[in-house]
Amino acid sequence: MTRTIEHPLGWRDIAAVAAGEDLALSSPAWGRVETARRIVEALVERGIRAYGITTGVGALSDTVVDRKAQSALSRNIVLSHACGVGPLLERREVRGILAAQIANFAHGSSGVRPEVVRHLLALLAEDCIPDVPSKGSAGYLTHNAHTALVLIGEGKATIGGERVSGRAALASIGLEPLVLVAKEGLSLVNGTACATGLSSVALARAERLLDWADAIAALTLEAAGAQMAAFDQAALSLRPSPGIEKVGARLRIRLAGSQRIAAALGRRTQDALSLRAVPHAHGAAWDCFEAAGRIVDQELASVTDNPALAGTPEQPQVWSQAHAVAPALGQAADGLAIALAQLAAISERRTDRLVNPLISGLPPFLASEAGSQSGFMIAQYTAAALVNENRRLAAPAALDGGLTSALQEDFLAHPTAAATKLLSILDNAEHVLAIELMAATQAQDLLAPTEAPAPGTRILRDLVRSHVDLYADDRPLGDDIATLRTLIATQAPTT
Repeated sequence: MTRTIEHPLGWRDIAAVAAGEDLALSSPAWGRVETARRIVEALVERGIRAYGITTGVGALSDTVVDRKAQSALSRNIVLSHACGVGPLLERREVRGILAAQIANFAHGSSGVRPEVVRHLLALLAEDCIPDVPSKGSAGYLTHNAHTALVLIGEGKATIGGERVSGRAALASIGLEPLVLVAKEGLSLVNGTACATGLSSVALARAERLLDWADAIAALTLEAAGAQMAAFDQAALSLRPSPGIEKVGARLRIRLAGSQRIAAALGRRTQDALSLRAVPHAHGAAWDCFEAAGRIVDQELASVTDNPALAGTPEQPQVWSQAHAVAPALGQAADGLAIALAQLAAISERRTDRLVNPLISGLPPFLASEAGSQSGFMIAQYTAAALVNENRRLAAPAALDGGLTSALQEDFLAHPTAAATKLLSILDNAEHVLAIELMAATQAQDLLAPTEAPAPGTRILRDLVRSHVDLYADDRPLGDDIATLRTLIATQAPTT
């Protein structure tokens, strides 16, 4: 499938391209790109003072650059800004950044030549993935510069499973390196494409994780003999929240017809909060997810280049502003990070209730032969460790300080840092939920067969058992965790 830019894309479009779909521009979008380029050429021709076009950048914004040096300025911006460090971003993440950057150029306020956009589209179409180090961006500059390196024949990229030079990567897809002209270097490193692309990927992963979290919680609730009165529609409606309503309905549907739930009726006056508060914790995460999605869509609908262009070549307009700064985006990623960290925390607490012989009513640590086997004792340790790491990662990036460019950039919103740590929290949360899924399935298998599970949980149990067998301390448990984490990350829960 091909996503075509005519009107602004949404985060789901960016996530789809990140996952492998193609991207194209409509005729009106190409027209906007071409008009913006002619505006830049008019500014250059008339010698109109414009940031990053006829001047230097950052603290050098008052330094005029003559026409002969403008191409060198563009190339030098890319080379000097490509100073990221650390492990490389994954293929999906780089594709998301490229897609968001193309979407920003398609607004028609950046002024790059159509050739630049065509080169970026070719990288996506041929799955040519530039090397982009994951660390070193206080806002957006370094990540974007590393994608731009390949366009000028520098840097490295992976294509067809082989890592090659940027020049060789372009040659393999029939392209020559670009010789950048006025403003193109600045536009290629500028804007919020990095944070927006990464946030779009994170949203897609978060949505799948939330779907799984609701399903896994139902499996655990049944194994624990939960009191379903806490999830009655009338009771939950006393606290208005789309997320709470959604999760409550899902639990009722998933657990409908459960003899195990029916047999547990009245066994306790109320359950522990890790069971009783599933709609509240999961529902809050769903509400944060929806809010974050609206912010990312707002970002994709926005021009995030500086300077921004408008008007016509005859009457050009150019504005130096701060649209490349994205406090809302950083705050949205931080908020979702906190919500998912809390989602993982309540999952670990439910896992503990399943494996803890003091409260579970099940064999200690869900071991087939307690004493000679440890069962899921240490798997719960792993979940606890990941939850603790998430707690540290959930500290807000948007509040980080930093002064750059000789006080010219004396306020930083850190949306890229917020997005990258959100992705790290997702990594941990997927593993934590995988551990709960593994434990809840084991608990289901250890329950008396005389009480039938709900059809909605039986199908989950069967799906898990098609990937991993009942555990009897007969293999490394980490392999099972990895298998179920992959299941959670790549497949929707069976309904």
